[in-house]
Amino acid sequence: MPSVSAVPPSAPSSSRDSVVAALRTAGCVFAEDEAEMILATARTPAEIAAMVERRVAGLPLELVVGWAEFRGLRIAVAPGVFVPRRRTEFLVEQALRQAPGAAVVVDLCCGSGAVGAALAAALGRVELHAADIDPAAVRCARGNVCAVGGQVHQGDLFEALPGALRGRVGILAANVPYVPSDEIGLLPQEARDHEPLVALDGGTDGLDVLRRVAAEAPHWLAPGGCVVVETSRHQAPSAVEALERNGLTARLAVSEELYAHVVTGVRP
Repeated sequence: MPSVSAVPPSAPSSSRDSVVAALRTAGCVFAEDEAEMILATARTPAEIAAMVERRVAGLPLELVVGWAEFRGLRIAVAPGVFVPRRRTEFLVEQALRQAPGAAVVVDLCCGSGAVGAALAAALGRVELHAADIDPAAVRCARGNVCAVGGQVHQGDLFEALPGALRGRVGILAANVPYVPSDEIGLLPQEARDHEPLVALDGGTDGLDVLRRVAAEAPHWLAPGGCVVVETSRHQAPSAVEALERNGLTARLAVSEELYAHVVTGVRP
């Protein structure tokens, strides 16, 4: 699996116009941007044609090219693994704002490991651990997290982590699933058809996994350490309450541009 790396500038290509036209005809709203990603990835005209064909057939762009851009990094992705969203960059920003000197970082519900890799890239020399319950996510994350010196563990939330991390974590990033079960069918087709249910379904009100994280986080955080979680606008007050109920000092941050809502809880 390719390692995480900086996204290179796209090279000019004589086939760009034809690729854009094919993607636009297939209904791709951001045809120009998608064409740039395909042309930056494919090594031969045959690969370009094959990638365009798969994209026109409905495969998500990130799975077509095998990577997603996240905070300037090229994050490897794979079939059956949650694709990192641009709005989640706001979660990384909030974590760095709260704990710019964190020495121990945990990426829980890591998926591809994009959040952990981005935090490590920004912080420099850190002890990084990532964990996910899904074997496919763990396999994918290893290529991205190990490239920045981290470790990846498989298991259910905190059960996956080494016990030696208790009380030492400076940043606990937990991009938990938060879609209510009865709203899964309303998600875009690309998510429904190509991403694992375990990475999307947050239970009846979407907050089941978040509450579990809130209950355990204080035992793993260092004094002054923070847990950061992404949620929706209408879930945010309940997410704040869940963290505060477990002894953390919580705040909500909103990015209207990214339509992102991140709740941070700090251990006193």
